[in-house]
Amino acid sequence: MIAALLLALWLQAGGGAPVPLTEQVRVGITVRPDTVTIGDPFVVTVRVSAPRGSVIAFPGGPDSASSVEAVDPRALRTKRDSLAVDETAQYRLVAWDTGSLHSALADIVVSGRTRQQVSLADARVYVRSVLPRDTTLHVPKPARGIFASVRPAWYRLLAGLLALALAGLFFWAWWRRRKRTRAGTAEETDAFTQAEREFARVEAMGLLEAGERGRFVALMVDVLRYYLALRVDAAHPALTSSEIIRALESRPDIPAQRLAQILLDADLIKFARRPVSVERARAMARDSRSVVRDVEDAVLARNATDRAAA
Repeated sequence: MIAALLLALWLQAGGGAPVPLTEQVRVGITVRPDTVTIGDPFVVTVRVSAPRGSVIAFPGGPDSASSVEAVDPRALRTKRDSLAVDETAQYRLVAWDTGSLHSALADIVVSGRTRQQVSLADARVYVRSVLPRDTTLHVPKPARGIFASVRPAWYRLLAGLLALALAGLFFWAWWRRRKRTRAGTAEETDAFTQAEREFARVEAMGLLEAGERGRFVALMVDVLRYYLALRVDAAHPALTSSEIIRALESRPDIPAQRLAQILLDADLIKFARRPVSVERARAMARDSRSVVRDVEDAVLARNATDRAAA
């Protein structure tokens, strides 16, 4: 009589269909709604009643490898009195496959005087398909072969011709670059002739007649610096004027004093906007050409001495 009364009170409280485990632990499981479509949420409610002092451990959520996943975190409600521990867990889930699916929830563990595991195998939902009954979209496609099909002979021939064409293109580009490098090297060996040609080209531009005296001086001094970079290893074009002067001041074959005067005056004209007259611009151009000739004579004399010594 008392057991029937307790069972009626349990069902009235919304515990779902009771699953008797022992005389002390009871479980109720409900799934609402019990029929859904793919992607629609449903709620699994699990209520466990155990003796006072028991610890009830609910699973955190479905197995990540299943076709059911949680939408929200697990919600817990606890009721304790002098006789029992009453806890309820709610899981809001969605399913991504059709048919009768298990909720993929692990067992509940009740620890007290003894340790008991409560299976949630009855927590199932039916997932209804929204496709027509005669659809074949759910049937997987047949597996492809591991290796691709054999290419026809013309395909291999075309690939070979394309590879040969690419190789020929790379060889032609390398040959052109090598030819230009050799031509540039041959031209650089005659640095004095190149410098004289550049001096003449700058003078023929008519910059002094146009009033661009500063630009005329800058271009003539650039020709001087480029010549020195070709003839003297220490006169690298990336160096500043002061660095070139320090690098060449101890060399006997370089007119260091005249070179320093030309470079410093040119820097004042280029960077400090120092005014320069036509006469001074012509004089600096003559000095630049004179330094180039003197350095060339010293280089030729040194080369002749080296050849004689050899």
